Amino acid sequence: MSELTKQGFGTETTEEEGYEVFDLIKQEDLCTFIEELAINLIENETREKIAPEFWKNFNNRDNEVDGFNKFKTAVRDLYDSVILFLPALRKLERLRDHCGVRKDEDEIQCGGCSQELEQCHCDEIMATFNETNRKLIELDILEKLAGDVITALIHVRIENHVQEMCNASFSCSYISSLENFSNETLLCSQWLDTVVLGWLSRVYMYSPVQDITHQAINKFKQKLLHHLYETYTCTRIDQMFNIIIEYPDSQPAVEDLRLCVQKTDLRGYLTRKLEQTLVTKLLHQGVNTPDVLTAYVAAVKTLRQLDPTGVLLDTVTQPVRKYLRNRHDTVRCVVTALTDEGPSELADELVRCQVQNVDENSPLEDDIDNWESWEPDPMDADPSKTAKSRQSSDIISMLANVYGSKETFVTEYRTLLADRLLSSISYNTEKELRYLELLKLRFGEGHLHYCEVMLKDIYDSKRINGHLTSDLNFDLIRKQEFPTTALILSAQFWPAFKEETLELPQIVKDHFQIYTEAFEMLKGNRTLNWKPHLGFVTIDIELKDRKISLSVSPTHATIIWHFQERLDWTIEDLSHQMQVPATVLRRKIAFWQSQGLLREVSTDMFVLVEDTPGGRCKDSMTVDMSCEDEESDSPMASAHDQREEELQVFWSYIVGMLTNLDSMPLDRIHQMLKMFASQGPMSVECNVQELRHFLDRKVREHKLLFSGGLYRLPKT
Repeated sequence: MSELTKQGFGTETTEEEGYEVFDLIKQEDLCTFIEELAINLIENETREKIAPEFWKNFNNRDNEVDGFNKFKTAVRDLYDSVILFLPALRKLERLRDHCGVRKDEDEIQCGGCSQELEQCHCDEIMATFNETNRKLIELDILEKLAGDVITALIHVRIENHVQEMCNASFSCSYISSLENFSNETLLCSQWLDTVVLGWLSRVYMYSPVQDITHQAINKFKQKLLHHLYETYTCTRIDQMFNIIIEYPDSQPAVEDLRLCVQKTDLRGYLTRKLEQTLVTKLLHQGVNTPDVLTAYVAAVKTLRQLDPTGVLLDTVTQPVRKYLRNRHDTVRCVVTALTDEGPSELADELVRCQVQNVDENSPLEDDIDNWESWEPDPMDADPSKTAKSRQSSDIISMLANVYGSKETFVTEYRTLLADRLLSSISYNTEKELRYLELLKLRFGEGHLHYCEVMLKDIYDSKRINGHLTSDLNFDLIRKQEFPTTALILSAQFWPAFKEETLELPQIVKDHFQIYTEAFEMLKGNRTLNWKPHLGFVTIDIELKDRKISLSVSPTHATIIWHFQERLDWTIEDLSHQMQVPATVLRRKIAFWQSQGLLREVSTDMFVLVEDTPGGRCKDSMTVDMSCEDEESDSPMASAHDQREEELQVFWSYIVGMLTNLDSMPLDRIHQMLKMFASQGPMSVECNVQELRHFLDRKVREHKLLFSGGLYRLPKT
């Protein structure tokens, strides 16, 4: 123990010598410093030596008697140690009085009224409070006068306590605190007993019938505990969006909410509140589609833990699914996430080994082995869906079913795959093939057969190009001034291409003809139908002071080709020469303007620029670059355009039906069209709503008449 505690704040001195020391300390203005130094020494001594010695007494305990004896010994030793500080503390108190210093923390305040003890009147107030309650209880009017007020005060106190306890904290479980299972966190049930019910007991403590009062308080405790659960549940429901976004870190909060919903009647409120929150925070143009998808995936995982039956998930996310179905880039974002090389939740979901093969259109029976744990579906469950069908769908299948069927999702994926294959300069399809195999596990080989053929076309094209180039029988190297390769696509398996026109230079068309003849020699009765606007052209441009190597589209290459024949062109003349619309041509010319090779000297008049600005000569300078057109449009027709083309197949049948039957209702037309749904590259499906929009558009185009719920052809 330090000299401070042993000798009592220094060596023993007479009272006169002590005051001389105090005068010196006061003169040097060291009163506060000396006091803080002494207090720090006492605190360190207590923390480092006294407290550890105290707790050592409780390490081992053989029985209750032994435990009590050790407790008695620990308290005795603690008292003996602390009592040694008293001489030093008395001298500190004399030093304070001598220096006239009194610190704020020394002014002890009442915990009830926050006043200094000298000004506290809590005892008088409590005496008056108890006396008043006693009289009201004897008159049997306390409950009538103050019952509602007491209840309201307690409810407010509970609500404030819950807010303080779990505000914005989702990584810890508080349900054990609510049920008083754990002592590691703030115990709400214990808090309810000590704080709330302790106060309530003081209100009714003078009741003449104590047993009845005790029973009433216990009954009131059950109501308060229920209110405690309701308050906690409502708080978590209000925070549900943030809980979803932070999942899986918020799993403890989700598990708490799952248990609380079972104890309260707030399932309906949870459904309405969460659905409204998702609509407000997600379903607007200010949120990017990838962010909506991320939130949707997190909601699926969260709600599956919250409600394993899948009913809540099916109900709450219905507006999100409908909204995603109407966003044009949803499938593109999904497929991009699925096939992303970087970390992605959807990519991880795709490569999981366990695959659930469930036919959603067939009746499914619950597992008979678990009949003892069977529970009925919630009252808000859709009776047309079985429990197993709601629980079995994986996240990828759910995203695919956003469009109502796997076929629509696969069609969109097919279009995106075609875009990716055509935008790649190499023939490497290893990554696409790997993801296609994984998707086949999810959707079946039949749905993705066309995609498999598309990848095979790329592989076959590489093989055919190599064969035609290396085989001397075809002699392509000698016949062609520059090498020509082709992607040979099976037209019936690929999505429709955008219809664009482009008149290539004659020398390029001659090369195409040479390649076609060689292909016909190789394949016999097969020929090629070229798409001149698709593909890549590697060109070398030699100017006066530099040489540029570029990989550009055929349209860009044709534009610059014509400028070697003439130094200036108007948009109108070049558009007529290339058979390209003027608006498209101007957009393409902008690329060459950005490269400094073309300049607009007057409206719609462009000239070739051979010299670099400043006239500096840069002989033998070579610049390698690739063309990144400002427009990133897909060469494939959009899904909307493809769907319009598929629906257009029905038009001739509709005209024939209305010609023979005069007029028909929508449902009858839809039923008769089902037998004609086998056109196009895949089975064409058309639901009633889609057919209605198609027929209504024909009405707006004055090709149909509609009245009285019947469609008919206009009279000619």
